[in-house]
Amino acid sequence: MMHIVINSCKPVVLGGREFHFEDEPAIQADRKIRTCFFSAFFILMLCHALPGRAEADGNSKAFKFNIPGQNMAASLVAFSETTGNQLSYPAALVKDIKSNQLSGSYTADQALQKLLAGSGITYRHTDNDAIALAADSSTQSSQSAQNATTLKAMTVVGIAKTGNDPTAYKVTNASTATKTDTPIMETPYSVAVVSQQVFQDQQVIRVEDALKNVAGVQPGFSNGGLNETFMTRGFETTNLYRDGFLLPAGFGASDAGRQTANIDRIEVLKGPGSILYGRSDPGGVINLVTKRPQATPYHSIQQQFGSYDRYRTTADSTGAITPDDKLLYRVNLSYENANSFRDFVKTDSVFFAPSLTWNISDRTQANMNIEYNHFDNTIDSGIPVVGNRPAPVPRNLQVADPFNNKNVGDRTYVGFDWSHKFNDKWKFSHRFGAEFFDAAQDFTFFFGKPDAAGNLANAPSGLPMGKRGFNDGNSQQQEYYTTLNLTGKFDTAMLKHTMLWGFDYFVIDNQFAGACCQAFPAGATFNIYNPTYLTAAPNINFTPGPNRNMDWYGLYFQDQIKFPFDVYGNFGLRYDNAVGRDLTAGMVTTRDARVSPRGGLLWKPQEWLSVYGNYSENFGPSNSLFNGPGQQALPPQTSEEWELGAKTEFFNGRLSASFAYFDLTKQNLPVPDPINPNITRTVGEQESRGYEFQATGEILPGWKVIGAYTNLAYAKINKDVDYSGGPGDTGNRMFATPRNFGSLWNTYEFQNAGLRGLKLGGGVVASGQSQGTNQNDYQLPGYTTVNLLASYGLKVAGKKVTFQLNADNLLDKTYYQGTNSSTRVGINPPRTFLGSVKLEF
Repeated sequence: MMHIVINSCKPVVLGGREFHFEDEPAIQADRKIRTCFFSAFFILMLCHALPGRAEADGNSKAFKFNIPGQNMAASLVAFSETTGNQLSYPAALVKDIKSNQLSGSYTADQALQKLLAGSGITYRHTDNDAIALAADSSTQSSQSAQNATTLKAMTVVGIAKTGNDPTAYKVTNASTATKTDTPIMETPYSVAVVSQQVFQDQQVIRVEDALKNVAGVQPGFSNGGLNETFMTRGFETTNLYRDGFLLPAGFGASDAGRQTANIDRIEVLKGPGSILYGRSDPGGVINLVTKRPQATPYHSIQQQFGSYDRYRTTADSTGAITPDDKLLYRVNLSYENANSFRDFVKTDSVFFAPSLTWNISDRTQANMNIEYNHFDNTIDSGIPVVGNRPAPVPRNLQVADPFNNKNVGDRTYVGFDWSHKFNDKWKFSHRFGAEFFDAAQDFTFFFGKPDAAGNLANAPSGLPMGKRGFNDGNSQQQEYYTTLNLTGKFDTAMLKHTMLWGFDYFVIDNQFAGACCQAFPAGATFNIYNPTYLTAAPNINFTPGPNRNMDWYGLYFQDQIKFPFDVYGNFGLRYDNAVGRDLTAGMVTTRDARVSPRGGLLWKPQEWLSVYGNYSENFGPSNSLFNGPGQQALPPQTSEEWELGAKTEFFNGRLSASFAYFDLTKQNLPVPDPINPNITRTVGEQESRGYEFQATGEILPGWKVIGAYTNLAYAKINKDVDYSGGPGDTGNRMFATPRNFGSLWNTYEFQNAGLRGLKLGGGVVASGQSQGTNQNDYQLPGYTTVNLLASYGLKVAGKKVTFQLNADNLLDKTYYQGTNSSTRVGINPPRTFLGSVKLEF
């Protein structure tokens, strides 16, 4: 049986591995009380430091404690770090046990008594001055725990990181910004994390629901509502990343929303990410970090049920396959079947995601993971615009025809990676991933505004403005990715380096056949106030579309430098070379090459305070990928950003807050050539400027919060040209960019014994008015929604059971998610309820 022994000054050996934790300055900082004040445009902080330990009175020594009610293992680590006492106990003894809150000055014995009160665990001082924990003989349920032999003392040194607590909102480290496991407080870029506990408390089912908690990010609306579309710092993105692997939207073809059953957390790097990820949108990188196999067994099953006949079942199981923990597994699955408040819209999805980890040796590890998703969904075309506002129609109105509305297909991902540590400072890793997508789509589209009577006329051909038609097709797409990384740590004089050298290669193949823009029968009309639909499926003639291919490779270098006086630097450079092809026509449509630099500096004058600045450039989408024969190849879109910010921590590191001011400019946007309307020029430019505020963590024991606010003061089109050579949309505000938007969510879990297990929570999501198009010819009104939570967890036959109910849009407000930058508007759900029962063991 493994025993855990905690001290504050020796190395630790676990499972045959020796871990060394330095006595970081973070330990000292977490023994201070902070008082901080935030102004609207910058952060002014005052700190009054108090000693972490009180001197002993007489022969007894008192210590200052501030340990929240949390899992017992984390509390014991904090106790040992504060007092210096060794603790010895079987690992199974504290599994699924929560400690009491401990705040104030106590001796070691007084503190331990308070931590263990009511837990069924007792303690005794051993001959070697350690403290041994065991089950109380009156409540002991495991003879093996009672008779366990205390092993030689092992030591854990360093502060218990909040991110290691699965119930925490705050995550301490993130890798998306640097591709290394770096503390966010030492990263000179804006990084936000939505943790697993936020997922659970808000019952997140869609990626867009999680990202409402992130400053600078808002959900968008694509054609049909199939893609995950987001507005990040004012710019649209349809690309997500899975553990750093690009998950692009289809080349104008079908797609389907990503499943969240195996997502552990979401990390968002704000601003250009080309230095590490190549061709990307400039607003930021949204990275879905998946759950990994664990040696500690964990199993759960959850049944969710909600408004509009929504039913969703999820399961999660992980543990060791072999007794020596060398081979680990994890399996996540979900099944969802749901109707909608929108007519003719439904969801039917099966998701299965197994993964394996092979701990080949102490230095070498390999992982394999698979995701399979079968979907049978219908499509939401949105609602049209009347005048300068979304049409005043019932929320259930569907413009799509029920006989021409489906999205059926499969998505499969296969990934393999391995890594080897040559020593404690040098590591090599290799990764390969492939995704296969196959779908059939029937989509009823429309564009333009209805006439004064509400008619969207269907034309036999040509489809002038204000018409409605079919856009059906079959799509297959494959993506392949591989990357090599070498990470090394070394010192030069007084500088400490963490260097990263990398190579990656990415390829997308797309095949499409369809009937784009085919009209409804001649003379038919559709009235948004009195809708009529087809009585039979239309006869659609598919024609093969061009098969397209795009691939690129990148070489990149990054150096993270620790300077004297607590200054941290991050500098990097990347070279990308990308080629696009029309395989049907047998032609190369585009060749793009780009060098993208990035650099940032961060000063950490106190352990709880960092100030930083950075500059980044971006290698953006191709302007020529869809060129036909003889069309002029254009340079790719590019971007650059300047950013200044500050990060801080409160309450012994339990709560973090950040502030960022940014200026992001996107260049080389295509505009019409007034001399030759068949070609375009790349003189367009758009710019967004503003500031963001983010706070995440625990204010008081049991009181957790995540909040975000964005002021997008400037989001305009700096340069544009229309077909006549005029200024076009120059000076207009960019579409879907409200000046102010944000969210606040908090929960409180009762700490006293009588109400322990009960959790209440709630929050708001708010947004100001935004423009529907770059022409600024209609607006989406602002909104505020209220959401609530109530849950209760208890033990049943030794297993944890949690009952939960969430209410979204409690006040039943009508509001709109976004637009497709034209005249299709996404409409959000009315008041909805989602309940669940979850069993964990």
